[in-house]
Amino acid sequence: MDKRLPAQRSVTITDVARAAQVSKATAARALGGYGTVSAAVRDRVLGAAQRLDYRPNALARTMATGRSGTIGVIVGDIENPFFGLAVRGISDRAKQDGFDVLLANSAEDLATEQAAMAVMLSKGVDGLIVAPSQKAERRHLDEVLARGRPLVLLDRDVPGMPVDVVEVDGRSAARLATELLTAAGHRRLCYVTASLAPESGDPTDVVLTSVGNRISGYLEAAKAAAVEPCHAAICFGAVTTQEAQDLLVALLGGPQRPSAILASDSKIALEVFRASKACGLTIPDDLSLVTFDDADWTSAVDPAVTVIAQPTYALGTAAAETLIGRLNDADRPIRRQQLKASPICRASIKRVGGLGSSAVLEQVSDHV
Repeated sequence: MDKRLPAQRSVTITDVARAAQVSKATAARALGGYGTVSAAVRDRVLGAAQRLDYRPNALARTMATGRSGTIGVIVGDIENPFFGLAVRGISDRAKQDGFDVLLANSAEDLATEQAAMAVMLSKGVDGLIVAPSQKAERRHLDEVLARGRPLVLLDRDVPGMPVDVVEVDGRSAARLATELLTAAGHRRLCYVTASLAPESGDPTDVVLTSVGNRISGYLEAAKAAAVEPCHAAICFGAVTTQEAQDLLVALLGGPQRPSAILASDSKIALEVFRASKACGLTIPDDLSLVTFDDADWTSAVDPAVTVIAQPTYALGTAAAETLIGRLNDADRPIRRQQLKASPICRASIKRVGGLGSSAVLEQVSDHV
């Protein structure tokens, strides 16, 4: 019978080895899941560990295996349902392979992202999944590779970096969203985003490649539908709730207000609802709306909102699978995975000419 150790002293791997009547090295292999250990011995060691309430020492495990069993994840805004669901996909997939997840929120701030990355590297994470806040700044990302840690970019790219990327095909998705509106007869459009206007004057030259790709798709579809460039507006800077409201109220209260808005995410779409109410407008009678991301509220409001649903959970799962695959095979070819978004047509688009929304869906869905 095993004798319980005094409460004031932590159970060590030596205690487990003694209780299981094996060497310390054998106990370490059985508990760490590495090396060669017979099934009978492994069962005996694990049974002893359970009886003694053994808690593995993370530092000791790292020294023995060269791995910490942890993955670092840095996202832009954990309050955004998109990132919340992506992290869930990452965590669920990582758990299947025995990895824990360390999560940090950059708030889309480069300095915060750099600091979070430094902390995670200091804690010895085995690899990192990052949604970079800027496409043009990569020194801290290069540091990850310099330390021999694999890196997967989530939802966004850093052009020229030799790393795996898992993203949604935002360009095609934005084309689809815009086609839903133009095929319904809308010719005064506006894309609203939290990203800041680029200094170059090129609306696609924003700091996030995901936003730039969407703007490119939006402008391409508007041009294909013969929408005048001045009627395919882009409103930047809807960062905070107040900034979004100020921007949208000014937009919707003006004499040349758009007849339709494409919101870059569900948080901005919710602000469109609030701003339209403040301006005395109704959706879809006065303003049609399409948004990226099928957030829970979009199907619960009246009218329910037409969305471009991104495979967000699958995106997180794919990112985790890619990182784990890279940990197991560092020399395999670099992969760029693009997942497809899909439309969910609801009641927030009004026909102002052309086809009704159900017919619009049939017309444009084959093009993406």
